[in-house]
Amino acid sequence: MTTTKSSERTGTAQLTAAMMLSGTLGIFVVESGASAFNVVFFRVLFGALALGTYAFARGYFKDHGLTLKKLGLAALGGVFIVFNWVFLFKAYEATSISLATVVYHTQPFFLVLLSALVLRERLTRPQLGWLTAAFAGLVLVSGVRPGDAGSLAGIGLALLAAVLYALSTLVTKRVTGVRPHLIALVQVVVGIPLLLPFTDFGAMSGTGAGWAWLAGLGVIHTGLMYVLMYAAYAKLPTAKIAVLAFTYPAVAMVADWAVYGHHIGLVQALGVPLIVLASLKVTLGRGTSSAPARAARPAPRTAAPAERDASPTATRAASTA
Repeated sequence: MTTTKSSERTGTAQLTAAMMLSGTLGIFVVESGASAFNVVFFRVLFGALALGTYAFARGYFKDHGLTLKKLGLAALGGVFIVFNWVFLFKAYEATSISLATVVYHTQPFFLVLLSALVLRERLTRPQLGWLTAAFAGLVLVSGVRPGDAGSLAGIGLALLAAVLYALSTLVTKRVTGVRPHLIALVQVVVGIPLLLPFTDFGAMSGTGAGWAWLAGLGVIHTGLMYVLMYAAYAKLPTAKIAVLAFTYPAVAMVADWAVYGHHIGLVQALGVPLIVLASLKVTLGRGTSSAPARAARPAPRTAAPAERDASPTATRAASTA
């Protein structure tokens, strides 16, 4: 029992640290000064180096469990996750980090809706109720600055990013028996040739200190953050993962206010808790509160041991960008 509690405390510290890092992601994106496509290209490039080095050092390439089918599914999930980042980062440009992050946290609802449409999963009455509450919250949030085309465009981009994230989750949850670090590695590697045609290398000539921010996105927000998350998932129950995940938007909103002076208005403040509560309820409704989490950011279940269970795009029980 003592060992279990100690393990859970360690997992709590690891996931809290990961979510706090995730909350600073928007600052790194903005401070890099690069376009969304350039930011994501260098994030996946530096991220591939970081995750590849870690996986090699841990010996994860031995008995990796990847088959051609699993590799294809992981790659397809990578297509969705990479463009999810592009649209999220464009949302930062069009509106504030705070608003984009809150809207982005509608991912669990799109996952529920896509599961109903694609997998024919039944929508329960409570789920429909929380989806309605989340929609009401979204309306309140989007009405913060009526007539502000930039704000509305940012909301649309964040919603599109959330849909792509849910699609990535739906695909990646089918990849079983493979360490999440390797799935994440496949996804960022896929992003390199995928984004190459959209990357403007000429615009990077005057980046200067921006390179440090870009390297940070790859090493810290893709390498270190994922390692911390996956280590935590095997130690924590789904309920605790779901609760701790909201450290991410909280830190993002505080960071946005502290660095850029962006703060939420009264109407927006009314919509935020509706989205957060509904997201939490929907996430918990799709998992169990007693068993160790077998999910990663949209929490795919797998048949592998706990450490190999989480997928790089796991549930918004652990909603990270």
